[in-house]
Amino acid sequence: MSPAASVVDAMVRWYQVHVSPRKGWRCAHSVAHGGLSCSGAVRRAVRRRGVLGGALPTTAQFLACYHAAQLLMADGANVQGVCCCGGIPIPFRF
Repeated sequence: MSPAASVVDAMVRWYQVHVSPRKGWRCAHSVAHGGLSCSGAVRRAVRRRGVLGGALPTTAQFLACYHAAQLLMADGANVQGVCCCGGIPIPFRF
C-alpha cells in the first residue's frame, strides 16, 4: 500500500473506531443490503486500488448508499441524520 493509501486507510479506521460507534446509526447501504458499510467499502477500495484508483469505487458506494436510503424511505423506514461523508440520509434501525 502506498504512503497516501496508508494515511487514508488509517483515517477511515480512526473514524470507524472513534466516531462511528458514537453516532448512533449505520450506513443506509449496510442496513438495506447487509455487508460492508460505506467506510468499510472505502477502506477496501483504497487498500486494493490506492487513493486515486479508489476514488471511483468510493463515489459509486456513496451513490449506492443514497439509493439505499431512498429505498428504505419508500419502505417506510425512519430515515434521519446525515452521513459524515456528505448529504446522505441515514436510517435508524434497531
